[in-house]
Amino acid sequence: MASTVVDTVLQLLDQLPPIIQQFSPKNSPETYLTVLAAIVLAYSNWLLFQSLSNRPIPYKVSPPERPEKPEILEKPSIKVEGSNTIRCYAPATGELLGYVEPATPETIDRAIEEAHEAQKKWANTSFNERRAVLRTLLQHVLDNQEQICRIACLDSGKTMVDAQLGEVLVTVEKLQWTIKHGEKALVPERRPTNLLMTYKRNTVRYEPLGVVSALVSWNYPFHNLIGPVISAIFSGNGILVKVSEQTAWSSQYFTKLIRGALIAHGHDPRLVQTVVCWPEVAGHITSHPRISHITFIGSRPVCHKVAASAAKALIPVVAELGGKDASIILDTVSKSDLPRVVEILMRGSFQASGQNCIGIERIIAAPGIYDKLVSLLEPRVRALRLGQNADVGAMISDNNFARLEGLIAEAVSRGARLLVGGKRYAHPDYPNGHYFSPTLLVDVTPDMAIANEECFAPIMVIMRAPSPSAEDILAVANAPDFGLGSSVFGADSDPRIPKIVRGIKAGMISVNDFAATYAVQLPFGGVAGSGYGRFAGEEGLRGLCNVKAVCEDRMSWLGVRTAIPPPMRYPVVDQERSWRFAKGIVEVGYAMGLWGKLAGVLGIVKNS
Repeated sequence: MASTVVDTVLQLLDQLPPIIQQFSPKNSPETYLTVLAAIVLAYSNWLLFQSLSNRPIPYKVSPPERPEKPEILEKPSIKVEGSNTIRCYAPATGELLGYVEPATPETIDRAIEEAHEAQKKWANTSFNERRAVLRTLLQHVLDNQEQICRIACLDSGKTMVDAQLGEVLVTVEKLQWTIKHGEKALVPERRPTNLLMTYKRNTVRYEPLGVVSALVSWNYPFHNLIGPVISAIFSGNGILVKVSEQTAWSSQYFTKLIRGALIAHGHDPRLVQTVVCWPEVAGHITSHPRISHITFIGSRPVCHKVAASAAKALIPVVAELGGKDASIILDTVSKSDLPRVVEILMRGSFQASGQNCIGIERIIAAPGIYDKLVSLLEPRVRALRLGQNADVGAMISDNNFARLEGLIAEAVSRGARLLVGGKRYAHPDYPNGHYFSPTLLVDVTPDMAIANEECFAPIMVIMRAPSPSAEDILAVANAPDFGLGSSVFGADSDPRIPKIVRGIKAGMISVNDFAATYAVQLPFGGVAGSGYGRFAGEEGLRGLCNVKAVCEDRMSWLGVRTAIPPPMRYPVVDQERSWRFAKGIVEVGYAMGLWGKLAGVLGIVKNS
């Protein structure tokens, strides 16, 4: 620190006006030392101010309340017969957590209006002020990891390890990335000019849209809520998040957590709004005239409704619709590296009980490694234990179990081999919890339904590529109408890897890893049936902005401005002369060679 201060002081001295620089220890040591002391003091005060303003402010948020008397629901469901209230319960045990009143169109209107009022002031905050809020939020998340994970687990059924990876780790990464790199993505950006417009200065500005919205899924109740909020508020927007009714209980706590950071720095907490409502009311959000952008995370059928509704008000939509992600295993994976790959395949397939939009839904193995891979994976899958304190947690509900069992049965009837699991699981300790047996299904072919429909469940599907060629492997990988994430494993020198990276139909691919793209905040999104648009990274931040092009005079002080020359002024006196003059301008600006440009100059002179 001392050397930094000295260097900075010397730089400041170098920049002092000549009247101050003339002083030196030889001529006037007292004056020189006085000036030096004043600079050191000013710089020290500046450092202290920066240190204090960047320091996270601690705050507290109470966890959500639970009923005083524990109650296990006999038939767990979020719907209450004869009532519009949302019933919240723990999917791992069936324990009642409480009740939440769903939003109405009127409450949604009020929430959007409040966000707009807060955003008017927030839009004028500096990047330093926004970073300070995110820095405080980051520290709060780090200090309260266990409580955040326990609440997320209780509401979603996942295990603590899965919550640590899928809720906390990715959230603190997004916060840290935005704090470090967000401003770079949003500061005004200079753009090049051309010969004819040399006198112009071109800039692209990224300005807040106003109030944006996010409709998020239940599989990561903390991260899916907070992720869109981070991007929205750093880009100067207010936000309304429509959380899933499946995780309404925890969303109230997570909302207070975010607002607490705003309050700690003296900002209006109304900037961030969350609502929960039944599907028939959600259309009021997606077509609301005061919503400027929608991020949707969910299923393809629901997205059709969201997009149609948003079209009424011409609201842009980013849609993330899940996938049928392929993990390609080439036969050049070394014997020493194969155990590592197996561990990644296990985590990629069974994290959050497979309820992961970029989870591994298909493992496509080259013929030379297929049998070895199956032999290594079978005992690993068979050893998995079910339960919140075990390996694989609960699923959010049992509504999908019959469909999953049907997909597996159909595949077996057509030649697939079911090695492990394949059906719902009655947990001896939690009979009312929603559990599906970890499943290993091999010899699956591209024509089977399970190879084309997203399972979103703890089901590992293994497919044998017809040949080792990149073309045949890609034919299997690209067969479904999805294209979100993907991965490929093989020797670094394998010539097929660049071909697969180039040829895979997906928005993201990790080489010799799984889901690494999101861990470094690269743009997140897919193609085809997996949706369109991107969130995360620079693209995600800029997507929440009005991208404003600004073209200004750079030499107006010399009187250099655009002027319409006489031959082109209205009314045009001579169309032929005017056309030849305009042709000369085009040739000066765009002719490929010097003679062409000179001909253009001649045309301008002759027709002036």
